[in-house]
Amino acid sequence: MNHNYTILTVFEYSTEAQVIKAKLESENVRVMFADEKTIDSDPLLSQAIGGVKLLVHNEDLEKAVEIYNNIRAYEKDKWGNEIHCMACDSTRILFAPLQRKNLFYMLFPFFEKTRHICNECKTVF
Repeated sequence: MNHNYTILTVFEYSTEAQVIKAKLESENVRVMFADEKTIDSDPLLSQAIGGVKLLVHNEDLEKAVEIYNNIRAYEKDKWGNEIHCMACDSTRILFAPLQRKNLFYMLFPFFEKTRHICNECKTVF
């Protein structure tokens, strides 16, 4: 992998990544993909190789993060309403990564309780 680029985000399929790539390029951010052709040739490999990686040039990373955070989709509750952070009241809420603290959750991750993380203050709830 090119050391001048950093992974901004990962997508399951390249079609999702193309939209974000187009927006970043329209803002003069240098971007490229990793594993795009592999997943396009066999979409079932996406989970196995970790999806399509959207890479951003290190000099453009800060700008790219700001643009991406303004256009990305944030989580909503089951009724379609925005979720608000308990600490800062932001609506920029994402799913928090699974913890998988013990063997049971490693084997059966779907039993682990869903947690959210605020993209502004990083509060997990």
